[in-house]
Amino acid sequence: MKTRLQNREIKVCPLIIRESGDFCELLLFKHPQADVQLVKGTVELTDKSLENAALRELEEESGVSNVLSTEYMGSWESGFQNQVWHFVLCKTSEKLPDSWSFYTQDDGGHEFQFFWHKLGEPLHFKCHQVFFEAIKQVESMQV
Repeated sequence: MKTRLQNREIKVCPLIIRESGDFCELLLFKHPQADVQLVKGTVELTDKSLENAALRELEEESGVSNVLSTEYMGSWESGFQNQVWHFVLCKTSEKLPDSWSFYTQDDGGHEFQFFWHKLGEPLHFKCHQVFFEAIKQVESMQV
């Protein structure tokens, strides 16, 4: 069941950001049928908090489960399908590889290709407008 507040669909977006020299990189993935995306999902009634939902989505979609801490970064009116996104910064206990594949069970199963995007750089990949705007929103946050 989807969680809704005043007919709003509540989404959570776990963010993993790593420092690389003088810049920061954001974890993204290539969906085999829907271009590049951020990890994101619907908050479920069983989730105890937005942070809990972020951890669940992160593990389900990327396989990353070694999170040391989370920090709520704020909400964003996406302007897409009446969705409100909540961003949660997730800090991992180990260094993640430069790229990897993860097979998720979501929507019948898909293999996602994870990679890092240098924040502030032009997007050199195809993505839906909502993900383009979400990445710009992340860039505007103090992370």
